[in-house]
Amino acid sequence: MCNLYRMTRNANEVAGWFGAAEAAEGANFGAEVYPGYPGLVVANGAVRPMTWGFPLVRKGAKGQPLKPKPVNNARTDKLTTFFWRHSFEERRCLIPLTAWAEAEGAKGRMTRTWLSLPDAPLFAAAGVWRESEEWGACYAMVMTESEGSEVAAVHSRMPVLLTPEGQAAWIQGTAGDALALCSAWHGRLVIDRTDKPWAKGAASQPGLL
Repeated sequence: MCNLYRMTRNANEVAGWFGAAEAAEGANFGAEVYPGYPGLVVANGAVRPMTWGFPLVRKGAKGQPLKPKPVNNARTDKLTTFFWRHSFEERRCLIPLTAWAEAEGAKGRMTRTWLSLPDAPLFAAAGVWRESEEWGACYAMVMTESEGSEVAAVHSRMPVLLTPEGQAAWIQGTAGDALALCSAWHGRLVIDRTDKPWAKGAASQPGLL
């Protein structure tokens, strides 16, 4: 699953790359995006800042409200379930990124491995979005099995990556058309294994539903 990704291009560059309008409200986001923090998406023909993760409302042992958990990844086989269905059918988006990270190594000593497309300064993952009372507009990244992809050597799941033709089908097509795109990426990938620790905190908290 993906709990950390890079987006090192500004909103103007993203708008130009995807032929979208830049949102009037501007966009503040970090070069490394973590669950529960803002990132950029392309939705309804515009580049918009949103919070990464759908809020999952929780209660403590005594019934007291707890801080919502960001569910930042949507499994392909769960897109038609109650939690995701309406967003999948009505509000699909593109998530621009320059690379995503996975944890590799023994528990407690995991390091960051970055994955990206060769010679692609920017590419898109499939996403869904909605408005929430807790965080305003929010989005989640769609994940699929990585079997058959180079990613399988790193992790069993990966983001659904979209070609330019696939981007149009994801946004404009039917739910059936979109679901047909939810497969592993079979093109070449750049895999950069680093010695940087997989930091505790936002990047280590899974958010897959």
